[in-house]
Amino acid sequence: MTHEMRPKLLLIDGHSMAFRAFFALPVENFTTTTGVATNAVYGFVSMLISLIKEENPTHVCVAFDAPGPTFRTEQYPEYKGTREKTPEDFKHQIPLIAEVLHAMGITTLEKPVIEADDILATLASQGSEAGMDVLVCSGDRDTLQLVTQHVTVLYPRRGVSDLARMTPQAVREKYGVAPVNYPDIAALVGETSDNLPGVPGVGPKTAAKWITQFGDLDNLLAHADDIKGKVGESLRAHLQDVRRNRRLNRLLTDVELPAAVTDVTRKPWDRPELDRLFESLQFRTLRDRLNTIAVAGDDAPAQASGAAIGAQIVDNESISLAQWLGEEAAPFGLAIDGRGTPVNADAWSVAVGRADGEAVVVNLEESDPDQDASLRAWLADPAAPKVTHGIKWIDHALAARGMTLAGVTFDTELAEYLSRPDQRSYDLASIVETHLHVTIDSVDESGQGALDFDDGGANVGLASQSVAIARLAAQQGAQLADAHESALLADLELPVAEMLARMERAGVSVDIDLLRGLDEDFAATAAQCAQEAYDVIGHTVNLGSPKQLQEVLFGELDMPKTKKIKTGYTTDAAALAELFAKTQHPFLEHLLAYRDATKLRQTVQGLLKAVAADGKIHTTFQQTVAATGRLSSTEPNLQNIPVRTQAGRAIRRAFVAGSDFETLVTADYSQIEMRIMAHLSGDDALIEAFRSGEDLHNFVGSRVFGVSVDAVTPAMRSKIKAMSYGLAYGLSAFGLSKQLNIEVSEARSLMADYFERFGAVRDYLHRVVEEARQTGYTETILGRRRYLPDLNSDNRQRREMAERMALNAPIQGSAADIIKVAMLQVDRAINDLGIHSRVLLQIHDELVVEVAPGETEQVTKILREQMGSAASLSVPLDVSVGVGHSWFDAGH
Repeated sequence: MTHEMRPKLLLIDGHSMAFRAFFALPVENFTTTTGVATNAVYGFVSMLISLIKEENPTHVCVAFDAPGPTFRTEQYPEYKGTREKTPEDFKHQIPLIAEVLHAMGITTLEKPVIEADDILATLASQGSEAGMDVLVCSGDRDTLQLVTQHVTVLYPRRGVSDLARMTPQAVREKYGVAPVNYPDIAALVGETSDNLPGVPGVGPKTAAKWITQFGDLDNLLAHADDIKGKVGESLRAHLQDVRRNRRLNRLLTDVELPAAVTDVTRKPWDRPELDRLFESLQFRTLRDRLNTIAVAGDDAPAQASGAAIGAQIVDNESISLAQWLGEEAAPFGLAIDGRGTPVNADAWSVAVGRADGEAVVVNLEESDPDQDASLRAWLADPAAPKVTHGIKWIDHALAARGMTLAGVTFDTELAEYLSRPDQRSYDLASIVETHLHVTIDSVDESGQGALDFDDGGANVGLASQSVAIARLAAQQGAQLADAHESALLADLELPVAEMLARMERAGVSVDIDLLRGLDEDFAATAAQCAQEAYDVIGHTVNLGSPKQLQEVLFGELDMPKTKKIKTGYTTDAAALAELFAKTQHPFLEHLLAYRDATKLRQTVQGLLKAVAADGKIHTTFQQTVAATGRLSSTEPNLQNIPVRTQAGRAIRRAFVAGSDFETLVTADYSQIEMRIMAHLSGDDALIEAFRSGEDLHNFVGSRVFGVSVDAVTPAMRSKIKAMSYGLAYGLSAFGLSKQLNIEVSEARSLMADYFERFGAVRDYLHRVVEEARQTGYTETILGRRRYLPDLNSDNRQRREMAERMALNAPIQGSAADIIKVAMLQVDRAINDLGIHSRVLLQIHDELVVEVAPGETEQVTKILREQMGSAASLSVPLDVSVGVGHSWFDAGH
């Protein structure tokens, strides 16, 4: 059998490589929107994809350590005894890795009492005897004893991406002995990670010299008396340790396994299951990488090409564009090549495509006047149906060319968001691949624009996108109809997107001088707090350095340790706030004040950078980020402006009415989430609380604590407020105890008393989870769904996370729907009156309106009426309104 014809067996130590991935990738960068850590899964699967692509193995198996003791710990209880407790964020990821491997058709093995390395050693031996080339991927150096001419160890040098190819020659060059003798060296030197102490004073070079001299460990130990000097004395004093080490580091090659090496062939992938898993884990990039690999028994993936969609570009110079656009009654797909932000938008080319594959591409910089006029008229015609992908982006890009966009009846990005609200991104290429099972040319990170098209240039790629968008609409439309979400797209999300585009272009005026003054004030405050912190400890320290803070807090000041992390003990804000609550140490007090001032200054500096040439800030509202349906904003994030401290609220003074306007009016909902809770639960006592006109938390507190409303203390009210809102977010007794700094037993008792008075709330919370477990989703008042497949997961952490989401999704999502309805109703009412005021911002449950001279009374009335009638609940929607020149002054 020639080398080229030999089958190739890839063996992977599952726990070893997953653990390396866990520490190689920061967990804070790899956590789903539902709070599930995925860094180990991502790193492991990324490494696996690279190995399969580079090595193209015919057989693959991943071995895991089984839980519980091993035969080595039975022989030596201290074995691996110094290893730290497995991080909680890591534990739940092993079952997730196993799920991905199962969907990829890759065999996984584990065996009680036996370690993964022994399984790998057994399979490597079988594979070598069966005429295979074997690759063993492991971070355990004990596997080096397996290396032969046909067995290579892939040993990670850094993370899981940089793998050293340990052949017989490589092992000899690094350790000075043949692979078969590597465990002899390890027995002499010891292995710290396994808690196997070696011979004191003997390092790898001395050990290699002895093994070379005596041939192997047994012969060396038989001639231990011949070793002179202190090292000889040390060896003779630790002979039993060496023999024990060698006994324990010998890998078994005859383990009885449920699968033989011939059973671990690569199998076809379960692509639907992989899609489901990767959507749940939010691994869009990895899914794209997987699709570049051909699998045994499966067709090779389609190559990216504009022609894959079947686009046929019509020569627009030989036709009448107006006539061509009028030939088809079905909606056309509309794709734009350009860029689009509120202040930096442009459209270079426009592609209009039909589902039958024909497309026209118009270069806006070179089109003749007739074509330009026809295109403009069609774009602005509300009776000409169009489908977009990212309507707001397209609106900006066309507006920059003086073009009006109307008649958009469907948007594939928003439709996908409604169908799959937990996705991290909604780029066109991925959606096309998911629904149409074909690929198109690459697009930029926002899912728009044409880049690097190989087949016919940018026009082919842009044409392909427009055709794909037209075809997608039919499939996605049917999907939305099945879920009863068609009206959500047509009557809510599309009009909201169009309104947000206008709000973004309008921007909000700012007082730049005031912002600069705040920047200086916060800088001075931070400097003063830093100096006060230095005075406490008697020297300077970099307050932004976690390492130096650890030395001060847990070394110099000997404070109680916080949560253990890879680099020591955490110094994040939550941990230090909790530490200060325990110790009341003045250094922590000044440190926390320094951090607050620094954070506020960073917020101000971000706002200053965002001021455009027109003196306004044009934030970008994100409509497809929050799975609950809420809007967010970015560049800058205006929803992140602090409101709980006087210093934070001062930043809102910088947001002012523009020069052509008289004032700002703000309006927001009071306790909207609790009102939705009352409506959804139908709890008579909670409904009475809102209808009574009393303060909600005092009213509820009086019922729970059995006192009059006037006798409810601030402490009682605080507990009830935390309880009421916490229940809507699935807060446990433990979580409530942490939040209120009380015993878990007291928190549990408090919850029991609450539910005794408000039993329908308890029943609703149980009911919503169980119904979601049966149907697979929750629904808002308007029918917005959130799919929660993890409600039936075998993984406890994923299941409990999904249960918490099932509790809050209907409430948060309904609040999001209501404020969107309110936005649209307020906007329509302003337009119907023909006045010049306009909605500028939507921040959480608040609308900010810029009011033209003489229109304050009208706008105030509109806000109260339209926001108050945005939903029909069993309790009134209470709207608070404020007026002032600045956002701060208009607060209420």
